[in-house]
Amino acid sequence: MSRKKEGKTLAMRVLEGQGVPYQALVFPEDVHDALGVAAHTGCPPESVYKTLVVETDDPDRKPLLVMIDATSTLDLKKLAAAVGVKRAAMARHADAERLTGLQVGGISALALLNKGFEIYLDELATLHEQVLVSAGQRGINLRLAVADLIRVTGARLVDVVE
Repeated sequence: MSRKKEGKTLAMRVLEGQGVPYQALVFPEDVHDALGVAAHTGCPPESVYKTLVVETDDPDRKPLLVMIDATSTLDLKKLAAAVGVKRAAMARHADAERLTGLQVGGISALALLNKGFEIYLDELATLHEQVLVSAGQRGINLRLAVADLIRVTGARLVDVVE
């Protein structure tokens, strides 16, 4: 794996600024999904978390950032009920990139703090001591403690997978 990424991502700087230990795992930038990250890093897929951008039928609400593990599928009805809206839908890739300013495969709640996004984490994450999440750039994930991820992002735990 070449290390052509210079410096630190915003997510890394956020964690360092809060004294949170993490490990950066680098993989090819053409890997855009959590299962691919698991395969390239040798980590169990259920410990690799993808960040999904979800739009709701509430026009006053920004899209939601929902973190679920690589092996799971988001249940949009469960999510809508959990957040108090009638309908929730996955953002199209182009919309997710436009809304977050990050590329699909590199969308990270840690890089989008204080941008008005509500952040949710599927409660299955609490079964793990540590999980991997995107560093806010394709080709880098960060391994950190679930408790630190929740504390830093302010993520609300929800039961939202099928």
